[in-house]
Amino acid sequence: MPFLSSFHSSMGRRLEVKRQSIVWPCGILLLPLHSHLKRKQQMGDQITDIAYELERLYTLSGKLFIRQLELIMRYKGFQCVENETAIFHTGMEQDSDFPRLLDAARKAVAHGYSVYILPNPRGTRTADFIFERKGILGLYDLKTVHGKGSVESQLIGSIGQTNRVLLNMTTDYNARLLSSEIKAYFETNKQAVEVLIFKGRKSISVSRWQVNAPSFNRYFRKKYEK
Repeated sequence: MPFLSSFHSSMGRRLEVKRQSIVWPCGILLLPLHSHLKRKQQMGDQITDIAYELERLYTLSGKLFIRQLELIMRYKGFQCVENETAIFHTGMEQDSDFPRLLDAARKAVAHGYSVYILPNPRGTRTADFIFERKGILGLYDLKTVHGKGSVESQLIGSIGQTNRVLLNMTTDYNARLLSSEIKAYFETNKQAVEVLIFKGRKSISVSRWQVNAPSFNRYFRKKYEK
């Protein structure tokens, strides 16, 4: 299955790059263009089909994947969310899902990220966000946790969209159960890279090497419950 193989190849890698960032009007924070993208802009080659560019993410890997994230961030359809300086969208305020996305985006900004809320054109399964902080990029799928005992199914449901998942906790969730469900997700999805958790004012990042550590459950519960 070539598509699945290329998806695993691209999404299994760490989605990050460090470069000096620049600020554009409206507070937009972007990374410097690679030379090949500069040439494209000089030729007036702008994105006209965001759906196509989002779909291309699943066929790229390594540096090409990062460059595609950068290109998507420069899509001229992005605009600042009203009264926000670091959250950008493509005119989605009327979408029923927008309040949920905006709530998580505001928490991300509080932790130092610039947030690009991705559209879902033509019903394409896409991730929800591109996060940028200090030149590091990440592609995340959002799962808002309301009930108890629902995290594992939500994590499994993210497979095929991205290998970084954001859990926005809006309920009092048992730490022992949550740690076991996160561990089960990493065991099921061999391409998983990170589970990022927003709980109140806290941000907890869980990676594969942490989950594989013998002391993970104790370590996680200490961070989650304090």
